[in-house]
Amino acid sequence: MATIRLGDKAPDFTAESSEGKINFHDWLGDSWGILFSHPADYTPVCTTELGTVAKYKEEFAKRNVKVVALSVDGVSSHQGWIKDINETQNTTVNFPIIADEDRKVSELYDMIHPNADATLTVRSVYVIGPDKSIKLIITYPASTGRNFDELLRVIDSLQLTAYHKVATPANWQHGEDVVIVPAVSSEDAKDIFPKGFEEVKPYLRMTPQPNLDQ
Repeated sequence: MATIRLGDKAPDFTAESSEGKINFHDWLGDSWGILFSHPADYTPVCTTELGTVAKYKEEFAKRNVKVVALSVDGVSSHQGWIKDINETQNTTVNFPIIADEDRKVSELYDMIHPNADATLTVRSVYVIGPDKSIKLIITYPASTGRNFDELLRVIDSLQLTAYHKVATPANWQHGEDVVIVPAVSSEDAKDIFPKGFEEVKPYLRMTPQPNLDQ
């Protein structure tokens, strides 16, 4: 079984889904992507998660993020489950769910953890950049539902820090001050960050979020 780490190229695959056959890299195109797995169809926590993701579709779209789910059950099972999700979560599932009956994708992405369950996937989340590399990995136990507000926050950080020489501090939210990376000297920072910065310590310098208007 493969081990996936940050910075690795996201493995490509072709698989059936609730919206037809998907070639993963082609489907992603130039977008960011979220791939998240579920232990099985008709599970209670996952039902709430998929409903939440459907409601957040517009927020993901604003960030140029495509979302795809995965479960080890088949397409016909997915279609029945989607009806339940739409009914119980008052939404419409508007993204594909991969049918991974042969565990091929699960094994590519190291989603089966034998000490948790020998056959079912754990709740894994992978954020993938437009360069098809893995930018974030989070794994949850089956008993804990995912926080999709946190995923939006992380994507905001990943997209900001990919294009600006900053990092985001603890509990950062979009619009708040950010940290200038240590590789930028304070002299260079004067030109790079025209909004100015505060030197709390020589290694801790705060500046307004650079991709926002004054």
